[in-house]
Amino acid sequence: MRLRILGTAAGGGVPQWNCACPGCTGARTHPRWRRSHASLAVENHIVNATPDIAEHIESCEWLRPGPSPVPDPSPGPVPAAGPDAGRTRVMRVILTDAELDHTLGLPRLREADELEIIATPVVREALTRGLRLEEVLSPYAELRWRDLTRDGHVSLTCGVRVQAVPVSDKRPRYAAGDAPAPDWVVALRFTDPATGGTCLYAPAFGVWSARLEEAMAEADCVIVDGTFWDDEEPRRTGISSRTATEMGHLPIEATAERLARLPGRCLYTHLNNTNPLVDPDAPQHKRLAELGVEVAADGMVIEL
Repeated sequence: MRLRILGTAAGGGVPQWNCACPGCTGARTHPRWRRSHASLAVENHIVNATPDIAEHIESCEWLRPGPSPVPDPSPGPVPAAGPDAGRTRVMRVILTDAELDHTLGLPRLREADELEIIATPVVREALTRGLRLEEVLSPYAELRWRDLTRDGHVSLTCGVRVQAVPVSDKRPRYAAGDAPAPDWVVALRFTDPATGGTCLYAPAFGVWSARLEEAMAEADCVIVDGTFWDDEEPRRTGISSRTATEMGHLPIEATAERLARLPGRCLYTHLNNTNPLVDPDAPQHKRLAELGVEVAADGMVIEL
């Protein structure tokens, strides 16, 4: 199972277009600081369709469309390539939630003939009713939905299996009036039957539940929420009147030592622009390294 970390930033990316905080200012000066929206490629599937999805596809060689057929150099007429030669006809996306940062890229995929979206039923309903996704995209591409449930797995075309691990009933703002449900936000457990390799991808969670910890303990690789370094960061930096936990993100200070006790490789993703870790030379990197915990980087490839 091949994984490519396509992006590692929280909403807005780093730098964020309307922000001049130290993280964003540093990213405008130092390319090493820059991070695109958090996303993951699992073979030929993309986890979360962010506003950066086109750039993410271009950055990953196995997601790009194949080249058009090379003309035969032998004498005689050269057959013309068809109008669809070399195109990506089907794009497959798996969603962890219905947040705009993870779904705004879906309209950018309208050039595909078919768009397959794997999501929990409550997320599908939010996108269909709240964002009118089917109404907007159906004139361009055929939408095919596959339900992601807590009680079973979905077999992907690449042979990998994915299962949802509910982590939160946090709804996006546009769906604030909808009923709570435990699978508004899920972690994704990927398993490769051929190798036995397992990865848990959880870019957003606000509670360290027993079920989540169990899934983490069973995984060879854990890629999790690193949005904020400490709980007061949102209030201290002025981006919110709520703490990190109140915003639905357990801070790194509350999870790092727990991750260090897990048997698998552990990495943080989904870093906010206020997080000191966006500075590659920040001392917080050393503190995590001493625990054996990593910070994911855009473009990193993991094989399990």
